[in-house]
Order: sequence, then C-alpha cells, then structure tokens
Amino acid sequence: MKARKRIDLGLVLFFLGALTSLSAHADLVLAVHPFRPATALTDAFGPLTKYLSEKLGENVELRVSTDYASHQRLIGTDVVDIAYLGPAPFVIMTKTYGKKPLLARQVIHGEPLFHGKIFVRKDSAIQKLEDLKGKKFVFGDPGSTMGHLVPRYMLWQAGITVDKLAEVKHVKDHVNATLSVLAGQFDAGAVKEDVFFEYESQGLRAIATTPGISDHVFVASAKLPIEKVEQIREALLTILEDPDGPAIVGAITPGVTNLIQADEKNYENLREILTKLEELGVTP
Repeated sequence: MKARKRIDLGLVLFFLGALTSLSAHADLVLAVHPFRPATALTDAFGPLTKYLSEKLGENVELRVSTDYASHQRLIGTDVVDIAYLGPAPFVIMTKTYGKKPLLARQVIHGEPLFHGKIFVRKDSAIQKLEDLKGKKFVFGDPGSTMGHLVPRYMLWQAGITVDKLAEVKHVKDHVNATLSVLAGQFDAGAVKEDVFFEYESQGLRAIATTPGISDHVFVASAKLPIEKVEQIREALLTILEDPDGPAIVGAITPGVTNLIQADEKNYENLREILTKLEELGVTP
C-alpha cells in the first residue's frame, strides 16, 4: 500500500509541474520533445507558433519537454494541446495512451521519410557495424527513433548486442551524441541524418544508414473540440500557401519542405521494429 502511495504522489507531482509550467496567457500549448538543445528548439519552432497564433486567432505557446518520456505523457494524458513527436515516441505514446487526432507529418527534402546515421570519426579504423564489437557506443535519448531505437535494431541485425560493446551511454540529444564522438569519448554513435550532415565536415564518417521511417508528426489532444482540431490541421496542411510558409517549415529542422496528411499506417514498419526490440527486451 505504501509503494502505491509513492507512485500516486509521483504522478501528482508530475502533473502539477507540467501544469504550473504552462503560461496562464497561453490559449494553446505546442509541446516539442528535446531532440536538440532547448534554446535551438525555441528558435526553430518560434516562427511556427507565431504562424499558428495568427491563423487560429489564439495565443499558441511553445514548451520544450524535459525528456522524451515526459513528452509522451504530456500529450498522452492531454495536458498539452498540440505535440510534435518523433516517429518512435509517437508509436509508443499511441500504444500506451491510445490514438490521438493526427494533424500532419513533415516532409524532408521532398520525401515524407527520414533516415539516421551510425557514424564514427573520419580517422577511425571502423568500417562496418560488425567492427563495433568491443567498442564504445553513444546513443541519444532511449526513446529517440534515430538516436537509439532504429540503430539499436540495426546493431542487433549485425550481431552486435550491448553486451558485446565495451561501453554504452545515452545522452540527452543528437548534438551531444555527435560531439561525444568528435571529442573521442566514444568510438561510434547514432543520430538523425540532418544532425550528422551538419557536423560531418568536422570529421565524421557514416558506416550505416537506417531504413526510411515516416517522419515526425504533429498530433492534437483528444480533449480539443473537433472543430478546433480541424482548424489546426488545416493551418498546418496549407502552411505553404503563406508567403513565409517555406521559411517557417524550414526552420523546424534542416531540410523540411512541407507538412502533409498523416495516417497511422504510415508508421507500420516502425511498429514492426519496435515490436522486435520489445521481444529482445529493449525498451525506451
């Protein structure tokens, strides 16, 4: 009975913290998972929150979640109104809390799919995944699609389980993972492709590319009225009709060119990967 009380108290504190962090001046809150440092995400999503505020006639406020798990809880329990989710967090959130109204998914470099890279320093002797045995590997957040889960599946396919690595560490975001390898603290790491390309010229080399996964998605709280959900969806799907539309979506993350309609079936291949990882005992 005492343990149950501690769990309940933890949940209460979580929700109180989440609620008190939301501004009383916000009509709608857009939450983003911390795939980059918070300051960078504030700059990246600032134009979008401004655009939505103007289109909806309401004050849309941006909130960067503290970690991937709390981000999933915030939208899963309808504490926030709109959430931007990576593919794996989206699939996991849906499985845990149930379906939410889909708003849009992003298109990157003209395709609604994105990739990740498993990489090493340019001067490394490592050439392929099998060469990682006995090496030190850095992942991003445990819930990250390209920072952990899909690369972890690829390592398993290559016969490299974590017990065959000399050291494994998780860091907060893709940038930190990249810098850890560049600094020589780890032999290899995994990040989403746009972050790899951003730092490639500083001395990185890819040894593997992930399969294409349907890109990041915007979802709405199940508590929002249907009319409001449709209004938000329309604003996102017609964003390129705004003169500043290309710049607004391009600011989200390098290479984003549009927002298009999303469907649960777009993430089926990722569900299969996550199911296999679960069978292997790998959880976010």
